[in-house]
Amino acid sequence: MILAELEIYHSRSVAPTRRIAVGDSRLPVEPAPGPGGLLLAVVVASGVVDLDDELRTDLAVLIKQVAAGLEIPQPRLRHRFQVDRIGLHSSSFHLIDRAGRLGLDEQAAYASPAQRVLGAVYAVRDLPRLLQPSVCELLQRAATWRGPIGPSLFDRLASEVDASSWHATLGDPMAWALDILRLPARSDIDRRAVQRQFRQMLRDAHPDHGAEDHGAAERIADLTEARRILLR
Repeated sequence: MILAELEIYHSRSVAPTRRIAVGDSRLPVEPAPGPGGLLLAVVVASGVVDLDDELRTDLAVLIKQVAAGLEIPQPRLRHRFQVDRIGLHSSSFHLIDRAGRLGLDEQAAYASPAQRVLGAVYAVRDLPRLLQPSVCELLQRAATWRGPIGPSLFDRLASEVDASSWHATLGDPMAWALDILRLPARSDIDRRAVQRQFRQMLRDAHPDHGAEDHGAAERIADLTEARRILLR
């Protein structure tokens, strides 16, 4: 079973310039850091072992800047981040569950160590802002990993997350999403009704509109992930 997916775009090894972009990914982060955050951490760990000390130092600074929501000066790790994917090659990474054991599945992953690390870190910026610091904490732990990408790594990282609460990726995600947004089960999804219900429930869940601060990040993450599932 695929729990999370990361797609990154990057320049080829023979290209005169070094560029990186984030592709279309599925990164559930409920509750934070969730399976999406765990996948990003594993991808970081898979590349950091082959970085030199200078790039590792830059990586640590970059993760802190992303966690703080700061603008990112370019280039980083000798690569320039961009939104445009034209002319770039893609690599995909999946977090998979094989009979209760987590693993990393790489699909045509030709990204260099620096490219896979940068792709994972920049992907954090597409996650809900309230949850980004929690994901970055896991990435910081992964950045210190120096061993193989195997059971020991997953055991170390998975101990930091609550896998029992990954409702959106285990079982029936459509049923879970409909329940979260309090919508009736039906074969055809009314996209306008989903958007309307999402906006109303997001307003009700936000502390700026009178909701409790405690648990707000988790409620907002649930609503955001439920909308994504129903509208994809």
